[in-house]
Amino acid sequence: MDATTVGLLGIVALLVLIFMGMNIGMALMAVGFFGFAIMTNFKAAISVLSTVPSTQAGSYSMIVVPLFILMGSFAYRARLSSGLFDFTKKWLSRVPGNLACATIAACAGFGAICGSTPATCATMGAVSLPEMRKDGYDDRLSTGSIAFGGTLGILIPPSTPMILYAVLTTSSVNALFSAGILPGILQAGLGIITVVIWCKVCPGIAPPTSKCSWKERFLSIKEILGVVILFGLVLGGMFSGWFSVAQAAAIGSFLAMLMMIFPGRTFTKNNVLDAIKECTGTFAMTFFIVIGASVFSSFLAITQLPMTLAATIENMHVSKYIILALITLIYVFLGMIMDAMAMMMMTVPIFFPIVTALGFDPIWFGVYVILVMNFGSISPPVGMCCFVVKGIDRKLSLGTIFKGVLPFIGTLFVAIALLVIFPQIATVVPNLLGL
Repeated sequence: MDATTVGLLGIVALLVLIFMGMNIGMALMAVGFFGFAIMTNFKAAISVLSTVPSTQAGSYSMIVVPLFILMGSFAYRARLSSGLFDFTKKWLSRVPGNLACATIAACAGFGAICGSTPATCATMGAVSLPEMRKDGYDDRLSTGSIAFGGTLGILIPPSTPMILYAVLTTSSVNALFSAGILPGILQAGLGIITVVIWCKVCPGIAPPTSKCSWKERFLSIKEILGVVILFGLVLGGMFSGWFSVAQAAAIGSFLAMLMMIFPGRTFTKNNVLDAIKECTGTFAMTFFIVIGASVFSSFLAITQLPMTLAATIENMHVSKYIILALITLIYVFLGMIMDAMAMMMMTVPIFFPIVTALGFDPIWFGVYVILVMNFGSISPPVGMCCFVVKGIDRKLSLGTIFKGVLPFIGTLFVAIALLVIFPQIATVVPNLLGL
């Protein structure tokens, strides 16, 4: 049996294990270990399994993951989300479906200090859903805007999946963070446009717009000072070179904790311990998946399957955009049946050599992967964000939520298409910053 066949059988085995319900980290590790043993011997496979955890634990990029998770946990407990929603609600008061638009805009703001899709979705949903219901918004619009807005948590930096992509591909975390800014603004803007069009086509789905004075708008600016300071200092410090990514993450965590004392007044022993426990649990799960993905990547590397696929595709003389369209379709299919993070950890080691061989920018591809992950996060039947929204109010039906996200699935297709047609959307900021 040749190496390519072993690699393909390994991918099939991985999919079978995942569909059977095995933990994604365990599935990646098991297939990687036994595949490596088949290609070499058990002694070599055990050597890989014993060295990968220590190598990843010492990785500079992995250091920042728990710090950014902790920053998001502290920011959530500092109650910065309610101020963000109040600010966006007042500034978008004259826009049709203003509360739904405000939810998306507030999710973009909270994503800038959180880096997690479920946390952004749950936090902003808990604030905005009661208000939208009180004002008479249709549940489809309110739940759809919350689920869509939640996906901005991993596109606008800091983003945990971007850090993991950097670990898998040895890319620059700084470059990936800067590359996500404009696509994040684009996705948020397209989401707001979708809400406006929906309200124009179906006027009964949202109440008439309300009025808000300019005085109220300017007074609401103080509500977002904490977010602006946190986002500006962390990303501004990173991009200007004042401090490294790890230092920025540490400073951000400390500032977010301070904001629990002053604006939020939620600094209690239980809140701090809960934030640390949440961070520890999330990072442990993430780190286990990274270890599994690294073992699986070692197996794929020794089979040379990604390189073989890349060479085969190059020899086919097919347009690289047709290949990218096929990769997108694979992502769309996997996104409907698989968790977004699992999908990324499984596919990036396979697709990355192919897209780079075709001439696509690796930083651009990182943003593209995040956008496609966002598509999977709101697509039935898995749609992680949809289940998070249902968790906010158990009375909501999944059918209503899935109907609500349908227009936004089209919105994400438009965002992905624009990113492919105009790759500068993702590359212009890193290039300007020299990253």
